[in-house]
Amino acid sequence: MPAAPSLDHRLISRFLDAAAAEAGAARNTLLAYGRDLSDFADWCARKGLDLGSIDRAGVEAYLIDCEAEGLARSTRARRLSAIRQMFRFAYDEGLRADNPALRITGPGKSKRLPGTLSHAEVERLLEAAGRTGRSPSDRLRNTCLMELLYATGLRVSELVSLPVAAVRGDPRLILVRGKGGKERMVPLSDPARAALRDWLTCWEAQADALRARRLPAPRHLFPSRGKEGHLSRVRFFTLIKEICVTAGLDPSRVSPHVLRHAFATHLLAGGADLRAIQALMGHADVSSTEIYTHVLEERLKRLVLDHHPLAE
Repeated sequence: MPAAPSLDHRLISRFLDAAAAEAGAARNTLLAYGRDLSDFADWCARKGLDLGSIDRAGVEAYLIDCEAEGLARSTRARRLSAIRQMFRFAYDEGLRADNPALRITGPGKSKRLPGTLSHAEVERLLEAAGRTGRSPSDRLRNTCLMELLYATGLRVSELVSLPVAAVRGDPRLILVRGKGGKERMVPLSDPARAALRDWLTCWEAQADALRARRLPAPRHLFPSRGKEGHLSRVRFFTLIKEICVTAGLDPSRVSPHVLRHAFATHLLAGGADLRAIQALMGHADVSSTEIYTHVLEERLKRLVLDHHPLAE
């Protein structure tokens, strides 16, 4: 007979249930919270501590051990955030009299800009997508994936899970459900709309074939036989690596996230407003978007040199 879960793991389970029900946390966020908090609870068990009585010094000792293990600053910051939120839940529910992590500053998050791509490199990837795949259908799908990603800057989970209903009728804007169930509208470029039309024609033919066999048509724009019903993030990641090889680019430099950053960087360099980019990317706080302001430096320097009366 399996052992009953510990009190610590039951608290974690209650917190995750509440986060899902009340905050509308996304599935991937809940999975990350679960992994981080389970690691913390296991560490507590090894030290003879528990989540009901651990104090601030104990939480700080855990974070020090995480640093000693070589975990990245971003990982340690995420773990502290999960711990804070769990203890806040425990306090609100009367399970603890305090939040021992409340005043811990933590390592903070790095403002380093992730790698990006030049316009020419993106063009090579978009062209290569149409030559990557075993069948014409695969190549149309890959082209649509890449054009949509670069045109919208969607998170990979938002892209692969797009419902087909969101893109019918040759839309100029599509409604996207992002983190925490928040919705936003994102515009489509003409090349993205053309790639979408081509893929939808193929999608409809595949759906008709399924209906002819009395099988349901897929709900997602990029369907898959997996349990989610749509292309997985992992499969899309490997697809991009294959496209990189076709394009003659180093696969280690390119990922869906890098293309998202290329979208934001190229928009800002072209004169787009930072607040507009924040809205397009679905950032809750503009501070998340501010990491892209490095691209403004050269433009601002040129502006001063060209227009300041004492610059000559």
